[in-house]
Amino acid sequence: MIALRNLTKEYVDGSRVVRVLTDLDFDVAAGERVAIVGESGVGKSTLLHIVGTLDRPTRGEVWFDGEDLAKKSDRELAHFRNRAVGFIFQFHHLLPDFTALENVMMPARIGGTAPDAAARRATALLERVGLAARLDHRPGELSGGEQQRVAVARALVQGPRLVLADEPTGNLDPATGAGVQQLLLELNREHEVTLVVVTHNAGLAGAMDRTVRLRAGHIEPEPVREAV
Repeated sequence: MIALRNLTKEYVDGSRVVRVLTDLDFDVAAGERVAIVGESGVGKSTLLHIVGTLDRPTRGEVWFDGEDLAKKSDRELAHFRNRAVGFIFQFHHLLPDFTALENVMMPARIGGTAPDAAARRATALLERVGLAARLDHRPGELSGGEQQRVAVARALVQGPRLVLADEPTGNLDPATGAGVQQLLLELNREHEVTLVVVTHNAGLAGAMDRTVRLRAGHIEPEPVREAV
């Protein structure tokens, strides 16, 4: 479903060009669960943002179901993100003045869904993630784990084919993080959604179908397994 080809990302820092990713190839199959790991600063979040079209590559191709997203306009990419991609971040990024229900409804409303339909869809997802009693609570009235569950529901409200999660358990205590991890795995199966996760959490990475490691702007080759 996802194919990156010869992807390079550079940033200009004054008179200096900083290269984060270099001639990188990366593939993800539909329905697959992939963890991206590596030391801080090696470009994991940059890679995730390019896959989700939040950032553009300096050079290279970003293919999704046979379309090169790097050639689309900003408006076309905004529409693509709203319909096809759900995002989960470490720090939730919930709107503080809106309730849990309103936060989850937001992508659907932006996408043109009628208020009643968006509310029904958001309510069902909040009930699924265990927050039926928190629909009218604002983020400041929720625990960290509850806020992240709201963020998970928001990521799924448009029925995306791809969910991208950047350190989804990184700001949670181990027990709460384990609960969010289990929820992500369950929803991956229930919604048949492709899941790509950036994480330092070895337990979360180990629960994925596959782990890729970034080092110095490249994906390390997987070790060759000897035939038994």
